[in-house]
Amino acid sequence: MKESPPHEPDGVPRTGRIAAIDYGSVRIGVAITDPEQKFASPLENYSRRSEPKDAEWLQQLVQSERIVGLVIGLPLHTSGTESQKSAEVRKFAAWLAPLVKVPIALFDERFTTSQANELMAEAGLSTKQRKERRDKIAAHVLLLSYLDSSRTLNSPTTLE
Repeated sequence: MKESPPHEPDGVPRTGRIAAIDYGSVRIGVAITDPEQKFASPLENYSRRSEPKDAEWLQQLVQSERIVGLVIGLPLHTSGTESQKSAEVRKFAAWLAPLVKVPIALFDERFTTSQANELMAEAGLSTKQRKERRDKIAAHVLLLSYLDSSRTLNSPTTLE
């Protein structure tokens, strides 16, 4: 019998490809790891269409990229309290969980967009180029933060 990979307390396996999602009502940014979770790369931006098309796209992403877990950015106020957008993210994660059938962790995404903007400005990208890449770069920053964390100390919550 094949041994299952070790899991973190948030349920996301420590081996296998994981993806981070920077949730937005218009676009979703996605970043992904290698199977050993040593490297993270921005993958793509997806423009939301409709609930059925979004579901199909997300299921296809998990299947085609062999994703074993998802990390979804949880927007918090600088004080650490939740916002209206936090409730939207929680609703999205609850909707997504039965569709993709992989563990989902919600992870503090404070400052990921500003960090993404700084990285792109330092790289000399134009305003237009930054806008086109912002969501997937924010997902990349989120995923790097998640991988660098202990996954328990910095994670405000998991989806149950």
